[in-house]
Amino acid sequence: MKKLTDAQVAIVGLGLMGGSLAGALRGQCRAVVGVARRAETVETALARGLVDRGTTDLASGVRQADAVVLATPVRVILRLLAEIGPLVPGGCLLMDLGSTKAQIVAEMARLPGHVQPLGGHPMCGKEVSGITAADPTLYRGHTFILTPLPRTAEAALALGRALVEAVGAHPLTFDLERHDQLVATISHLPYLLACALVGTAEITASTDPVVWEIAASGFRDTSRLAASDVTMMLDILLTNREAVLGALGTCGAQLRDLARLVESGDEEGLWAVLTAARETWRGLFT
Repeated sequence: MKKLTDAQVAIVGLGLMGGSLAGALRGQCRAVVGVARRAETVETALARGLVDRGTTDLASGVRQADAVVLATPVRVILRLLAEIGPLVPGGCLLMDLGSTKAQIVAEMARLPGHVQPLGGHPMCGKEVSGITAADPTLYRGHTFILTPLPRTAEAALALGRALVEAVGAHPLTFDLERHDQLVATISHLPYLLACALVGTAEITASTDPVVWEIAASGFRDTSRLAASDVTMMLDILLTNREAVLGALGTCGAQLRDLARLVESGDEEGLWAVLTAARETWRGLFT
């Protein structure tokens, strides 16, 4: 298997994540080829210097690739995996950027034997989407989870790690079940909480719309994830239902405990819970 510097990398999907990855990789491998559904997207990627070449034809885009990265919504990744195997050359590394892994890795296991599959999930993003939001620095300093299959060769995993490191991210390898459980708590649950917060404010606004006039940075920051791409989030939630429901159940219990403390006026109990949360947050992020 080639080194990254000698490899041609095809990025399928040129939205925020794929466009950013392409821009970060350009100049660090032999060539970056972008594949998108719309010709306008390819033209934008070329005009911005994010790719060396671009096409709307999947077969043409991946035919000579040493590595292919699927950077589309999860259910589109699943459809692509069902058709892309015969299109890529022998020994090609096939990665994805999907935010859930169980169904993707299961589909990867069905790929033809000449393909080297490797699940991937970069722990970064923005609430905006599309090629116009692409930022080659997006991955820098962030964790990039890799979930190899039993059939993934060491050389293929090494190429995947090299790709991750080339865009400035930190590779972290573990199994898919652990991945889906953890991201349900720290990624998928926060999105649903942000949506619930916006929905709660909308109910208040239905009788007193001034609430939107007084909403300040605290509300904006805690509800920001509600602006995320809906198609992407639908795919994530519907392909990680069990873990998301578990996280929602745990969070619901936390909220019920807080409601009980507020209802009873238990100042000491509230102080203990709020202080513990503050100290945990400070220990992690300051």
